[in-house]
Amino acid sequence: MMSTNTQQFSVPDDLTAPQTKLVYLSLRVMEEATVTELQDLLALPKLTLLSVLESLVSSGFARRTEGGYASQ
Repeated sequence: MMSTNTQQFSVPDDLTAPQTKLVYLSLRVMEEATVTELQDLLALPKLTLLSVLESLVSSGFARRTEGGYASQ
């Protein structure tokens, strides 16, 4: 029998914009990421990412770390 480690993440109802949901879920999966890593992964402009990340931080869904950003 093969076992797979499948985690399901839910998106908080407060997050409504598609890009915000995408960044939030990416941080949940990656646990911690730099803006450059998120930019490479999601193909979003850096200014968009910075805006979304700041929104997530101010709403308490993410936090700044020494190396970038992490989910709360």
